[in-house]
Amino acid sequence: MLVRVIDAPKDDWSFSTAREPARFGACEVNGAPGVEHAADGRRTLCGISARHTTRYLHLFVPDALQSCRRCRQKAEASPTQPCVQERLHGRVLESAQGAMRDELLDALRKGAHVRLWINGPSADLAKSYASFDELTDGAGPAAEAFASAETIGLANVEYDLWRFLVVLPQDGGPPIIARGARGPH
Repeated sequence: MLVRVIDAPKDDWSFSTAREPARFGACEVNGAPGVEHAADGRRTLCGISARHTTRYLHLFVPDALQSCRRCRQKAEASPTQPCVQERLHGRVLESAQGAMRDELLDALRKGAHVRLWINGPSADLAKSYASFDELTDGAGPAAEAFASAETIGLANVEYDLWRFLVVLPQDGGPPIIARGARGPH
């Protein structure tokens, strides 16, 4: 007998064990290249005003050789942040109650794989990532949400035999959940 294990149980996984280090943007002080600082709002973590810096399109890496020592220390001492499963769990709590919602919430609490979480033009996301034809539950309301909004958020969550599609309206409306059988990878 062939048994296919899709997701191995993660008995020690929890939101608290999966918390992530705080993240900060990277920047350099104008006229002083070679040392990256952690940007936090209007200042670096070591206290330099943002108006004297140039920001980069990547995150500050505390243990990189070019990282400011004081920014490194403050970044490492910063509180951790919720993992992607915990953040999505908080959003899904706002959705309509039902069995599918409860299954998704339970899956997220067990560390379900959030394959994708993206925001953008509804038509593009629907075409590239929604796969409505593969959904067996909730496809209609999910497709309607895409059709009625110019921009939208979308999350694909995989757990056990299911792929959940979470539609995240940008207008603050409640998320819409759909699901279908999970395909082979």
